[in-house]
Amino acid sequence: MELKITFPGGKKVTAEIDGRFVPTDQPVEDGGEGSAPSPFDYFLASLGTCAGIYVLSFCQQRQIATEGLALTQKMEFSTSAEGKKRLSKVTIGIDLPPGFPEKYQNAVIKAASLCTVKRVLMDPPEFEITAKMA
Repeated sequence: MELKITFPGGKKVTAEIDGRFVPTDQPVEDGGEGSAPSPFDYFLASLGTCAGIYVLSFCQQRQIATEGLALTQKMEFSTSAEGKKRLSKVTIGIDLPPGFPEKYQNAVIKAASLCTVKRVLMDPPEFEITAKMA
């Protein structure tokens, strides 16, 4: 798999994935225009949306109505002794729809925990960065 990263101007950075484009920008307070989510915003969104697809699939496979189904993701940040801010905790709450079978409550939590993005964080890949002249 390969992504192409380009720089359309200002603080904007765009990723091309299989012919689809993911635009990013920095907030105004960080020198951007705030015209798109920042890369870190997409990272956070990938956690919730990944858990969400597992929850949605769980319900659809069991023909459980999904009207009213939602996830709420909250992030906690801490500051190191060096003053660096870091993501310290992510909490995802599943708002179950009316009539959701109680017998599936623990199972739907387990389904959300199968999120591929979360699993990659739990067993991080090796990173290698290189540079070459064009």
